[in-house]
Amino acid sequence: MVFQKSLTRELTFTAVSVFVVLLAILVTTQTINLLGRAAEGRIANEAVAALIGFWTLGLFPLLLILTVFVSVLVVLTRLWRDHEMAVWLASGVSLKDWVKPVLRFAVPLAILVGISSLLIGPWAEQRSHEYAEILKQHEDVSAISPGIFKESHSSRRVYFVENFSGKNGSAANIFMQDMSKGKVASIFAKSGRIVTNEQGERLLVLENGRRYVGNPGEADYEVAEFARYSVVINDQPQFIPSGNSRQTMTSAALALSDKAGDKAELGWRLSMPISTIVLALLAIPLSYFNPRSGHTYNLLLALLAYFVYQNALTLCRNWVLQDRLSAYAMLAPHMLMLLAALGMLAYRNRPAISPGRFLGQLIRKS
Repeated sequence: MVFQKSLTRELTFTAVSVFVVLLAILVTTQTINLLGRAAEGRIANEAVAALIGFWTLGLFPLLLILTVFVSVLVVLTRLWRDHEMAVWLASGVSLKDWVKPVLRFAVPLAILVGISSLLIGPWAEQRSHEYAEILKQHEDVSAISPGIFKESHSSRRVYFVENFSGKNGSAANIFMQDMSKGKVASIFAKSGRIVTNEQGERLLVLENGRRYVGNPGEADYEVAEFARYSVVINDQPQFIPSGNSRQTMTSAALALSDKAGDKAELGWRLSMPISTIVLALLAIPLSYFNPRSGHTYNLLLALLAYFVYQNALTLCRNWVLQDRLSAYAMLAPHMLMLLAALGMLAYRNRPAISPGRFLGQLIRKS
């Protein structure tokens, strides 16, 4: 039908715009956050761009869910505000007839949300952690730059290299200060180079230098001269398990696990595509707008409904995580919201009947 094609086209264009705006806002916020952490030395500077990409992939399901809900709500609200909905209803098109085109728009995106939450999200989380660990362990190597002082927060060292000689990657006039063992060790060397031993450790080999060890302000310094001095910059990269490892587990591994936390994580991932469909249906009755009132209270009600829905899912996930409820309890918020959506949709089909009379008719029919 004509209204189905026009609605699908308008929903698609609106979804693209909403997705771009939401993505720009969230990526900008995360970029500022990561740049602040990089300035504090909590992550390597080179990791910022890659971590933003992995973080965006992990947040992709939530962006799509919000895109579907906001797009349906905005488009149908505009139809009510511009009296187009009144024309369609007067032409014999029931409000329930809008369910099919809305689902035609929402179901493909819900499938994409499911693929992202079940497959792409865990992979992006794992790769993000591994990449951050690699750059963190290589930070001491990249810290050695000619002509500038560079502090390594991971090993509490300060490096300064005057210049590179260009022969075998060696450097001349090297200064290093190590504060990792309780005392300050200052090392000066005429030359040095970075090598890798058989165990995969990266070593800074210094030659023809002097080492001072002591505490600032005290006179009991230890002074030693050396012809060759080796410092372990970092050992072979080993990936440290993340603080919440279930976020990096595959969905198949979560399904085979009997742990409460793994069940909660799997239930959360499965809830994302389901909530996409439920929110799309909920947006149909919530989009009702009375042009005579001039107030968009429906948008506030929609925002409230969304937060109640998401908080209910989060609460159920936490209870499953604490083993207070079964994993099937996460279906309860979906069922309640779906019933609410169908109930409001049935009521909006009879706009001239008061809620009391409408409930009375439902009771008599049952």
